Amino acid sequence: MADEPLVLGIETSCDETGVGIVRGHTLLADAVASSVDEHARFGGVVPEVASRAHLEAMVPTIQRALKDAGVAASDLDGIAVTAGPGLAGALLVGVSAAKAYAYALGKPLYGVNHLASHICVDQLEHGPLPEPTMALLVSGGHSSLLLAPDITSDVRPLGSTIDDAAGEAFDKIARVLNLGFPGGPVIDRIARDGDPEAIAFPRGLTGPRDAAYDFSFSGLKTAVARWIEAKRAAGEEVPVADVSASFQEAVADVLTRKAVRACKDEGVEHLMIGGGVAANSRLRALAERRCEDAGITLRVPRPKLCTDNGAMVAALGAEMVTRGRSASAWDLSADSSLPVTDPHVPDPEGHSHSHTHAHAHSHAHDHDHVHELSRKNLYA
Repeated sequence: MADEPLVLGIETSCDETGVGIVRGHTLLADAVASSVDEHARFGGVVPEVASRAHLEAMVPTIQRALKDAGVAASDLDGIAVTAGPGLAGALLVGVSAAKAYAYALGKPLYGVNHLASHICVDQLEHGPLPEPTMALLVSGGHSSLLLAPDITSDVRPLGSTIDDAAGEAFDKIARVLNLGFPGGPVIDRIARDGDPEAIAFPRGLTGPRDAAYDFSFSGLKTAVARWIEAKRAAGEEVPVADVSASFQEAVADVLTRKAVRACKDEGVEHLMIGGGVAANSRLRALAERRCEDAGITLRVPRPKLCTDNGAMVAALGAEMVTRGRSASAWDLSADSSLPVTDPHVPDPEGHSHSHTHAHAHSHAHDHDHVHELSRKNLYA
């Protein structure tokens, strides 16, 4: 284990400031500072609020992760950070912090893809990913089916949401039902007391002529909202538990049906489910049953690793180091629409990272005593 890379990962794509520390496939620390309560009164994530929260939480969260892992910053073999996709301002905070730490410590920097990280985190739970792996990623911003022959260099999109992502639909229906934000956990909880077959809500893009692997939840969201409005207009009480259960069933049905079909079509024997909505109990149960019936091995990380976290970024960073992938350049930037086909952002010049760092210092203030003292205090 001592020979495996020790990597710190920083995740700031949305409203979670996540810092994880991983040695190989072993999770040592997973520190998260969430700003979800600050967004609740707005009914959704406000980018400027998220960015400010990341700024305030960054250094304390990194310090907490190092303490939890029982390691010093100088022990690290690399710094990984989500370079995209996500909210531009939020990503910039994480990328800037990662660059500062990597530069000050003289460690390689790895800008990695948020979606690929969601896949790679499963290695911390169930060991090395089979190659290839089929991944169903479902969150507030993404509903994607991805084929990953090599998580560090070859991730292929098979399908994605064409409108609302699954998590976004959960939030909107929760808002219509006056259940608050975020919607996923509360609908999951209330649905346990409801009948999933009480209301026949539509299953989007499941017709014979529809795209086999794409998702659409906008029509479902509208149908549920109109059903609720009709009940209220008639002066009838809305059966919140039944609505929640029936809506949740429609989402889980479509997601799992398409994922299992993709596995069969591609001849893949393993399905990994990740992203925030993967914490949904009904999605997990239905996926488990359908995978068992189809002879497919299902891999789903524990709920805490499904939501955005720094551990997933560290996991992918450690895999980059293990497989000898090139580090990112110092001018790494955040890319809010970074395609999943780019699991990481390598240095386009192909320079050795350690050489670049040394070269940069040779032109710096070699006798800047204050700078050296600061480095010693902060990063010893």
